[in-house]
Amino acid sequence: MRIFVLLEVFMLLLHALVSALNSDGVALLSFMSHWTFVPPSINSTWSSSHSNPCSSWVGIHCDHHHHVVSLNLSGYNIPGQLGPELSTCTFLQSLDLTSNNFSGQIPEPFKNLHKLKYLSLSSNYLSGQVPHFFTQITQLEFFDLSYNSLSGYIPTSIGNMTHLLQLFLQGLIPPELGNLVNIRTLDLSHNNLEGPLPSHLSNCTKMDKFDVGFNFLSGLLPSSLRSWKGLSSLNLKENRFSGGIPDFLSEFERLYELQLGGNMLGGRIPGSIGALQNLIYGLNLSSNGLIGDIPVEIGNLKSLLLLDLSQNNLTGSIEALDDLHSLVEINISYNSFHGPVPNMLMKLLNSPMTSFMGNPGLCINCSPPNGSVCNENSYLKQCDNKPVNHKGLGKFEIAMIVLGTSIFVVLVLLVLVYMFVFRRKSKQEVNISAREGTSSLFTKVMEATANLNDRYVIGRGAHGVVYKAAIRPDKVYAVKKLGFAASRGKNLSMVREIQTLGKIRHRNLVKLEEFWFKKDYGLILYSYMPNGSLHDVLHEKNPPQSLEWNVRYKIAVGIANGLAYLHYDCDPSIVHRDIKPNNILLDSDMEPHIADFGIAKLLDQSSTSSNPSMLVPGTIGYIAPENAYTTANSRESDVYSYGVVLLELITRKKAASESFTEEGSTIVVWVRSMWEETRGEIHEIVDSSLAQECLDTHIMEQVTQVLMVALRCTEKDPHNRPTMRDVIKQLSYANLRPASIKS
Repeated sequence: MRIFVLLEVFMLLLHALVSALNSDGVALLSFMSHWTFVPPSINSTWSSSHSNPCSSWVGIHCDHHHHVVSLNLSGYNIPGQLGPELSTCTFLQSLDLTSNNFSGQIPEPFKNLHKLKYLSLSSNYLSGQVPHFFTQITQLEFFDLSYNSLSGYIPTSIGNMTHLLQLFLQGLIPPELGNLVNIRTLDLSHNNLEGPLPSHLSNCTKMDKFDVGFNFLSGLLPSSLRSWKGLSSLNLKENRFSGGIPDFLSEFERLYELQLGGNMLGGRIPGSIGALQNLIYGLNLSSNGLIGDIPVEIGNLKSLLLLDLSQNNLTGSIEALDDLHSLVEINISYNSFHGPVPNMLMKLLNSPMTSFMGNPGLCINCSPPNGSVCNENSYLKQCDNKPVNHKGLGKFEIAMIVLGTSIFVVLVLLVLVYMFVFRRKSKQEVNISAREGTSSLFTKVMEATANLNDRYVIGRGAHGVVYKAAIRPDKVYAVKKLGFAASRGKNLSMVREIQTLGKIRHRNLVKLEEFWFKKDYGLILYSYMPNGSLHDVLHEKNPPQSLEWNVRYKIAVGIANGLAYLHYDCDPSIVHRDIKPNNILLDSDMEPHIADFGIAKLLDQSSTSSNPSMLVPGTIGYIAPENAYTTANSRESDVYSYGVVLLELITRKKAASESFTEEGSTIVVWVRSMWEETRGEIHEIVDSSLAQECLDTHIMEQVTQVLMVALRCTEKDPHNRPTMRDVIKQLSYANLRPASIKS
């Protein structure tokens, strides 16, 4: 295969020398000669018969002088080595070879690419020492060599790269990193870093995200880091830091994630931790040898979603955690806590089951509201609330107790008979909400919709009908009515499922406000989204609603974040199974919110063989090829559906429009065929209303990158699709590309 590739490239080069192909084109063909396999889309467009590589070569963008300014071959899985010939493309500003199979060392002539602002060689198999010559490219703003097999020290000369905004590297930390005064993101995780954190890093006052997790760093956390006033994410987990949790961390007022787990900090949790009131995504203090009680100030973290205090030597009560109403996951296992589990935490006892283990002194109050939780938990004992009687009981007291008990039993039997005869119907309604006023809210919803009258319908779908319920001008809800077969056993299972869904909180997921079961249907209450669904915005408005590219990109990123949260941050993970524009709701700021997550699984519990429409979850046009005839959906099937939504955002064409069905095709097949036929001409695919914006080279580059993400997501083989976490990373890369010269 390698000989065939070399022979083919040699013939191309020979033809290029005879033809008028410019020097950048010749250099790219020479660069390609080092590959052991050339992807068909590149092989068919990189042609020596052209005068330059600017008009049709895949992955190439040029300036108006036909100089190559951008080369993006990310995600093509290209095997081979990096050829030094690329260094002669000296006008190159952006080079992205992420997620390929390049091996060997990075050629030193790459140092001649002095105009580079964006460089990513991440996720390959590159080896050897961390290259020192890259520090001569002083204009770099984004530099990523992570997830390779590089070794050695990060060169001290890296301090000269003062334009760097984001850095992802492997290697040992030199003090000169402190010279990167403009750096905002620094990721040195998963290396073999040793020693203390250099205090010189305090010079990086614009630091926003700092990650040195999974290394062997040690010593105290330098107080000089308090200069990072704008820090939003700090990850120091799985190192060997010691000396206690420093009070100066409380000065990071913008911090939304703090990961300190897996160190040797020791000492107590300082009360100053309560000052971090913007913490949302996680507070991890696990496995640090911490002692003492949980400070009451931790109750100030009202927005915190994830808390991990496990594997420490903490003692005392956990009452301080009763104020953390936003928690969706907690782990306090293997400490020495004692006393009752607060009512607010009872809902988290089973997510996961091990979250409270290893605390012999903990107990649970099995009062009626908590009865079902008690029945499911055998590893926590029940609290003993009985008063101690040292005197014993006399005959009179015993007689009174027997008489009172007999009367009570008779009364209970009478009540049960009354409920069975006269209140039988009411047993068929189950309300899962624990908040007061639920019944009155249900009444108000029914009044606002005139008992679910059709004139209040705002949407219909495979899972049910949606009504608009305006309780007050400032209280507007969307009510979804779900139909299912009645069954007491299934209803109980569905209650548990709904309770789980109700705990999920994320800015890009629709919040479940309330839920009611009736005899043969259920009602889900959501917040009303004033801009409707993405389907409405893309296809139903007349005249069509203006939708600029930056709004579409924002929607794409928001959906990706919400879906990644369902896949990786929920326990158990949730596969949506019906991602489509109808299930993407837009708030007043056009921020997307994924609706109906978990609904397909919920309805599976009540569906029967007489309802064949529910056997294959999903919607035609969005169902992954492997799921066309099966219910065994996976994360990969969600990724495929997300890719289809991206294609709709870019093209503004419906996934299963009449033109596609007449041709026996889909939007995926159409876009792929257009991409091949036009040899990567984005203007033939993109929505015509974006044509003016795409005259801007940077926007055109970003649209192209998002299209590449969509095509990867809709690969026929699910193993070739990226994860949603990969999608987020790829979308962020697309947004960070420097603006190139306009064509």
